[in-house]
Amino acid sequence: MVEIRRLCGKVLYSAAVNTVAEALIAAVLGGANLCGANLGGADLGDANLRGANLCGANLGGADLRGANLRGADLRRANLYGADLCGANLRDANLFGANLGGANLRGANLGGADLRGANLRGANLGRADLGGADLGGADLGGADLRGANLFGANLGDANLGGADLGGADLGGADLRGANLGDANLGGADLGGADLGDANLGDANLRGV
Repeated sequence: MVEIRRLCGKVLYSAAVNTVAEALIAAVLGGANLCGANLGGADLGDANLRGANLCGANLGGADLRGANLRGADLRRANLYGADLCGANLRDANLFGANLGGANLRGANLGGADLRGANLRGANLGRADLGGADLGGADLGGADLRGANLFGANLGDANLGGADLGGADLGGADLRGANLGDANLGGADLGGADLGDANLGDANLRGV
């Protein structure tokens, strides 16, 4: 197996590196330019990708458990079905990214830019999304049980059918959001702005 230990600062623009997927385990890729790279199915568990440029990259089905992606540029990246359990995505730019069906359980997404992102069916249980910008994001059917969304922007977001049981939505901006059929049982909505939000058939028991 080829070992790629240090690619810090290296340019791999539009590179197809999925053929050496296993070589990227625990790799140090902090600050690397991987814009447009094909990392579909790659094993990047515990990799250091802090501040990396992954704009438009394909990470569909990739294993990113415990990876450090703090401040990374993931605009319009494909992370469909990726495993990001426990990953650090604090302050990352995920504008327009595809995270449909991704596992983000326990991930740190505090302050991240998720505007217009696809998070449909994603697992965000106990994830930290405090102060994150999810304006216009699609979270339909997502699992957000016990998630921290304190002060998050969810304006015009789609949360239809999402499970927000026990989530902290204190001070969150939910103006114009769709919460139809959502489970908000036991959620904290103290100080949240729900102006023009759709709460049709939502479960608000214990709120």
